[in-house]
Amino acid sequence: MLAHEQLDSGPSKLELRIATTATRPVLDHVLILVHGLPRAHGIGRQAAGLLPELAEHLANESGWLVTSGTLSGVGSSTGTFSAHQWRSDLSAIIDRFDDGNRRISLAAFGLGGALALDTAANDERVRGVATFAAPSDLARWCGDPDELHQIVMSAGVVDPSIPLLDAHALVDDLLTLDPLGAAKVIPPRRFLIGHGSDDRDVPVSEARALLAAADGRAELRVIQGAGHWLRADPRMVATLLGWLDRHR
Repeated sequence: MLAHEQLDSGPSKLELRIATTATRPVLDHVLILVHGLPRAHGIGRQAAGLLPELAEHLANESGWLVTSGTLSGVGSSTGTFSAHQWRSDLSAIIDRFDDGNRRISLAAFGLGGALALDTAANDERVRGVATFAAPSDLARWCGDPDELHQIVMSAGVVDPSIPLLDAHALVDDLLTLDPLGAAKVIPPRRFLIGHGSDDRDVPVSEARALLAAADGRAELRVIQGAGHWLRADPRMVATLLGWLDRHR
């Protein structure tokens, strides 16, 4: 079953899809799916489009409650992208599902992986993190500030009423996320690192850097022949389901 909610996060109104199942219910386990930052022209409204379907599948197969939230500026959520705002968005989603008893985990894609690591490093309510195609070197990922600024504008994750940060402030804001520093403090909580061997956007060496930062106390799964977009890859889904089942 897939339910719909709206959630306030500062100036933004976030769209949530919440998937549950009656067949294998594990009532105290929650998985929050976190999308990345769209980098193609006009794709901002579609960036999280596959996540509700993935949430339903994961819920039906694992028994977990699985939610996909679209962060500020993405999909039909209002607001404008920034690392600061997305950090607040993800915290608001965690607040929504934290009842003091639930075991909350994050599964995140692309830049969302860096955000999930940052959040988990600073929030002990997060009991596990799975990242897929997550960058560990955000300076490399950002590249030229002016080019990144134009990409974000072109992607359409900007609310006309909330101006996007200027180019250098946008990069400085993103660099407040520290994936390698966060990876050091995630263990002994559950930590899965998934990556495509042929990822041209985020080299697989960055996944290995996350593993090294965690002092080897994480699971690394390299999906052979896979590129950057793993959300629909059945091997990624199987990897994530196995991770969930081991922590029922």
